[in-house]
Amino acid sequence: MNWFEAAFLGLVQGLTEFLPISSSAHLFIVGKFLPSGEDPGAAFTAVSQLGTETAVLLYFWRDIVRIIKAWWGSLRGRVPRTDPDVRMGWLVILGSLPIALLGVLFQSHIESTLRNLWLVATTLIVFGLILAVADHVASQKRELKDLSLKHGIIYGFAQALALIPGVSRSGGTITAGLLMGYTREAAARYAFLLAIPAVFASGFYELFKIFAKHEGAAGPFGIGETILATAVAFGVGYLIIGWFLKYISTKSFRPFVWYRIGLGLLLFILLGTNVITP
Repeated sequence: MNWFEAAFLGLVQGLTEFLPISSSAHLFIVGKFLPSGEDPGAAFTAVSQLGTETAVLLYFWRDIVRIIKAWWGSLRGRVPRTDPDVRMGWLVILGSLPIALLGVLFQSHIESTLRNLWLVATTLIVFGLILAVADHVASQKRELKDLSLKHGIIYGFAQALALIPGVSRSGGTITAGLLMGYTREAAARYAFLLAIPAVFASGFYELFKIFAKHEGAAGPFGIGETILATAVAFGVGYLIIGWFLKYISTKSFRPFVWYRIGLGLLLFILLGTNVITP
């Protein structure tokens, strides 16, 4: 793979990471249609996500700093444990445990068995339909200040479903939030905050493996190409965050549902006619 392909995949990563349509699935699918026709791989996906997650850090910088200060202050007895920001800090930590534990336990399957386009096509459609139901029945009465320990853990397990390509990290957590009665914007905001520890841990772990093995590559890409993709993903992702939060404040997730179903059906057709291999 070359620099142009890496930059293009970075663009795809930035465009899809925060939308409920699965960035990992899109990188996998797009890789099949690039001139090289190679799967970018789980390592490249994890490292390029560092770019989009850095965009989250920048976009929510004030909120993140406030939460960390309050959480650290509570450990030193200077901030009440009942403070909303302290609770949010603990909920992000606890909500990150499921994906961390399952990611370690099933790492080999995530990097091999689960990277199958038949599975991706199925999860795109199935979880698209679940999102449609959640969006339709959601009461949208709860805000982030109403987030409880129980709901935080449920969010965490919903995020863990993103280990399966095609589910979508934001899609899984947003769907869970809607089913628990949270507003679209509250569900999305918490999904973005909850992803920070998991994405950075996964991305830096893959970087560590790359340099520890002296491979200098993430899948079929060299480290320089991967850095380029990560930088592109950062710039595009930052723009998408603002647009997405503004969009869902007044509109439903219906377009994303139809997109997921359409893409899943297209994949079934392409796979069934041997245009692409799984």
